Amino acid sequence: MLKGKHILIGVTGGIAAYKTAVIIRLLVKEGAEVRVIMTEHAHDFITALTLATLSKNPVFTDTYDPSNGNWNSHVDLGLWADLFLVAPATANTMAKMATGIADNLLLATYLSARCPVFVAPSMDADMLRHPATVINMETLKAFGNNILEPASGELASGLSGKGRMAEPDDIVNEVREFFLKKKNLSRSKAKKS
Repeated sequence: MLKGKHILIGVTGGIAAYKTAVIIRLLVKEGAEVRVIMTEHAHDFITALTLATLSKNPVFTDTYDPSNGNWNSHVDLGLWADLFLVAPATANTMAKMATGIADNLLLATYLSARCPVFVAPSMDADMLRHPATVINMETLKAFGNNILEPASGELASGLSGKGRMAEPDDIVNEVREFFLKKKNLSRSKAKKS
């Protein structure tokens, strides 16, 4: 179902970034072509080398490569993608997505992407419940983004509650289901023509 699909993954600075490595591995195993954009703070939690090795593609962080001046076009990345998955999505990144702030490559790409966007929140339970985060998530939904419900359990803070990023298998299943529904809808339209 995912063979040949172009999936762009945005990785933000959250502890759940280690799960993103598994998501990439699963998507590539199913035949998807994966490219990765990392925020500056994502590098505090997982290396670009790990994600580049798993995705079999260079990882993007900045709008240009300071060593040679090559531009990493947010427009081209957004046009390339069949689906843009932000996992993990921190409260900070979701707030910026909801308000149109484009102060890094991931956010600029989000604003120019024409494909469906899936957002996998990851944060402490109190942050997730905060009215600002609730409003931002509702705003992202109103924009047509798909919010992947965070799970409950032990959090990085040591507390328990809702806020854990969904498990990699569940996220990949959501992506697979999206493309299956899209394929079935196309078939249905073709039969009616």
